[in-house]
Amino acid sequence: MKKNSVLIFSFAIIILFILAGIIDPPSIDALSSVLHDFIIDYFGWLYHLAAFIFLLFCVILAFSPYGHIKLGKDDEKPQYGFFAWFSMLFAAGMGIGLVFWGVAEPLAHFAAPPAHIIPESGEAAAFAMKYSFFHWGLQPWAIYIVISLSLAYFAYRRNLPPLISSAFYPLLGDKIYGTPGHLIDILAVLATVFGVATSLGLGAMQISSGLQGLYNFPDGMGAILLIIAVATILYLISSILGIDKGILKLSILNIFLAFVLMAVVFLLGPTRAILNIFLSTLGSYAGSLLEMSLQTFPFQDHGWVQSWTMFYWAWWIAWSPFVGLFVARISRGRTIRQFVFGVLLAPALFNFLWFSIFGGAALHMELTQNLGLSAVAAYDYSAALFALFNHMSLGSVLSLLSIVLLIIFFVTSADSATFVLGIMTTRGNMDPPTGIKIGWGIIQSSAAAVLLFSGGLLALQRMSITAALPLTFIMLIMCYSLLRALEAEKTPYKKN
Repeated sequence: MKKNSVLIFSFAIIILFILAGIIDPPSIDALSSVLHDFIIDYFGWLYHLAAFIFLLFCVILAFSPYGHIKLGKDDEKPQYGFFAWFSMLFAAGMGIGLVFWGVAEPLAHFAAPPAHIIPESGEAAAFAMKYSFFHWGLQPWAIYIVISLSLAYFAYRRNLPPLISSAFYPLLGDKIYGTPGHLIDILAVLATVFGVATSLGLGAMQISSGLQGLYNFPDGMGAILLIIAVATILYLISSILGIDKGILKLSILNIFLAFVLMAVVFLLGPTRAILNIFLSTLGSYAGSLLEMSLQTFPFQDHGWVQSWTMFYWAWWIAWSPFVGLFVARISRGRTIRQFVFGVLLAPALFNFLWFSIFGGAALHMELTQNLGLSAVAAYDYSAALFALFNHMSLGSVLSLLSIVLLIIFFVTSADSATFVLGIMTTRGNMDPPTGIKIGWGIIQSSAAAVLLFSGGLLALQRMSITAALPLTFIMLIMCYSLLRALEAEKTPYKKN
C-alpha cells in the first residue's frame, strides 16, 4: 500500500505548529506578525484583485454556453432539495462569523471609519453598512464557487478524485497523482485548518462573552479553552453520525433558529429604520460594487483596507478548500448555471438581511439614543451583539438564543471541516474513516486554542492571511484549468 503523503506531511506540519505554540506562545505570535506584515504589504493588492476576478469569472461562466452543463451525468437530479442544500452550504460557509460580526463590524466601521469620514456620523453609518454588505456579499461566495464548482465538475463529470489537485488535470495530467498534486493538496489542507481555526476561535470568544453576561460565566482564556473542548466533543459526535444524520439536521435547525432570531429582532427593533437601511444600503452597494472591488485607498486610509477588506478576502480564500469541497459534495446533479446563481445570490441576500437587521438596528439606536454600543465593540468585538440585546425587550432570551445558535454553528462548521479534511487526506475517499475525522477534529480545535492563547483575535486573523497566499495563486490557475476542461467537454479523463 502506498504511503499517504498528504496525510503524513499535513499532520506533521500542523502538529509541529501546535507543539511550538504550547512550548513558546510568544514565538508563534511573533512569527504570525512578521508573516502577516510582509504578505499584507506586498500582496494585499493581490487578494483584492483576485476576489474581483473570481466574481467576474463566476458571472461570465453562468451566462456562458457552459451554463447548461450538469455537475454529474446528463440525466442526474440534485441529491438535496434547495432548502436543505442552502442550509448546509450556508452553515458551512458563514455561520459563526456572521453572528460574530453582524453587530460588531458595522459598529467598528461607524466608530473608526477611514480618515476622510467623520466618526460616529450619519456618513460613517452609511459607510459602515455599505462595506459590511461588501465584505459579506458576492465576493465571498464567488471565492467559494471557484473551488466548489471545479471540484464538483472534475469529480462528478470527469470521474476524478474529489481533491483540489484534480482540478489541475487539464494542465498536469497524471502528475496530479504525484508530487505536484500532493503539494497542492497539502497547501489546501493547511489553509483549511487555519481558516477554520479562525472561525472556531471567534465562536468560542463570543460564546464566552454571552455566557459571562447571562450567567456570570468565568472570563478569560481558561473559559474559552473549556468551551472549545466541549464543542469539540459535540462536533466529533456529529461527525461520526455522518452528513444526513448529523450535518444536515443541525444545518436545518441552524437556519430555523437564525430566521427566528432575525424575525424577533426585526419586530422588536426599529423596524421601519431597518427596512430603510436595507433598501438604501442595497442600492449603495450595487452602485458602488465596481469601485469598492478595485479601491485600495493607496493615498490615504490604506491601513483601513488592509485591516478589514484584505483580511476578509484572505479569510474567505483560506476557507474555500473546506467550503468548496463540502459544497461540491452536496451539489451533484445541478447545472453550472443553477449552481452559480444558487450559491452566489441566495446566501448573499441572507447576509444583507442579517446585517441590516442586527447592524442596522445597532447603528440606528446608537445614532438616536447614544447608548455607547460602539464603545463596547471597540473594547471587545465579541460582546457587541449582547450589548445590543441588553437594550432590547426580551434581551436575555435573545442572548440565550444567540448562544445556542453559535454553539450549533460551531458544531456544524467544525463537523463539516473534519469531514472535508478527511476526504482531502484519504485520496478523495467520500466516506473517510472515523479515526481520521476524529484526529482532524482534535487538531483543528488545538490550532484554534494555540492561536488564541498566543495572540488572540489578531493571531487568528494573521494566520488566515498567511495561509491564503499560496492558495490565491492556486485558485487563479484553477480558473484557467476549468475553462480548458469545459472547452474540451467531450474528451473523457481517466481516473488513476
